[in-house]
Amino acid sequence: MESETILELKDVTKRFGEVVAVNNLNIPYIKRGEFVTFLGPSGCGKTTLLRMIGGFYYPTFGDIVMHGERINDIPPEKRKTSMVFQNYALFPHMTVFNNIAYGLKLRKLPKNEIEQRVSEILGIVQLEGLEHRRPTELSGGQQQRVALARCIVIKPEIILLDEPLSNLDANLRVTMREEIRKIQQTLNLTTVFVTHDQEEAMSMSDRIVVMNKGQIEQIGTPTEIYERPSTLFVACFIGYTNTIRGTVRSIGQSTCTVDAGMFELVTAVKDLAGLASGEKVTVIIRPEAAVLEKKPGPDKRNTLQGRVQGYTYVGSIVRYRIEVSGMDQPFIVDVSNPIGKSIHGIGEPVTIIIPMKFHCIKQ
Repeated sequence: MESETILELKDVTKRFGEVVAVNNLNIPYIKRGEFVTFLGPSGCGKTTLLRMIGGFYYPTFGDIVMHGERINDIPPEKRKTSMVFQNYALFPHMTVFNNIAYGLKLRKLPKNEIEQRVSEILGIVQLEGLEHRRPTELSGGQQQRVALARCIVIKPEIILLDEPLSNLDANLRVTMREEIRKIQQTLNLTTVFVTHDQEEAMSMSDRIVVMNKGQIEQIGTPTEIYERPSTLFVACFIGYTNTIRGTVRSIGQSTCTVDAGMFELVTAVKDLAGLASGEKVTVIIRPEAAVLEKKPGPDKRNTLQGRVQGYTYVGSIVRYRIEVSGMDQPFIVDVSNPIGKSIHGIGEPVTIIIPMKFHCIKQ
């Protein structure tokens, strides 16, 4: 792993006057060919961090290290990075070819090499035949491809993407994130991506860095972040979640029993390290993990009784809000593939069955 490490962030802090945008942040490694996403709400410091990597901001404290060398004071044009900005920053008076070739011309490459590189990248981003058009003659998705091609063609060590999909409509965003991921994997590009969109991060990333208030909450794969969040913030920021506060009653060899007041919950998750009897915990249950039944099951453990408070039909799922005695908030249950199934009416009594694989976070 050491030889594959391209980027390290060591105790990085960025202040703007009295405002601390990034606070003592550490990322021990970003590997060659890895797609890493900085994810978090607006104002969490993710774009500031990306701009420090690109050289547009300098850290107040700490070090940015590429290939073992500190690059804090190296200006953007001399770093082996290239950025796709949120608004693409294309030159409106230039053709697609000249927009893509701009960085190569600045580097004074021979004309035949410029033509060869631009031709190759046009094929990769599926823009053949559009090289003589100007940005105003292109669709949003095509403009996004031009910006990506201009970034890739100079062969940087790291591609930096600053929410490049935010200006596209919903369907095109899905298509473009699939295309970006395909290009990234085909060319083995080390990529750092910034977004506030959880679905984008989950669908595109090898690892996700979840940020909040200038600090890292968790670094992990999409599976780790979603199924085993390390903090309550991560659990609630990544998708919908149900939270139940309780106390660990007992720890077995492979199970943990939580006393949640009016009901008892048992989990058989593998990672029970660090939990102890008597500890206060928050139980995390994803809406799609629970099962909704009309009648109570034979086992009262992991079974909640409630009434349908409301529901939302969105085609692929019905999202129910269930009022459960002893809970401050409705319990959310997602029922998939509802076509042909009867929908539970408002006020109808139902049983929520919770599988024995939920996650616990220490309070």
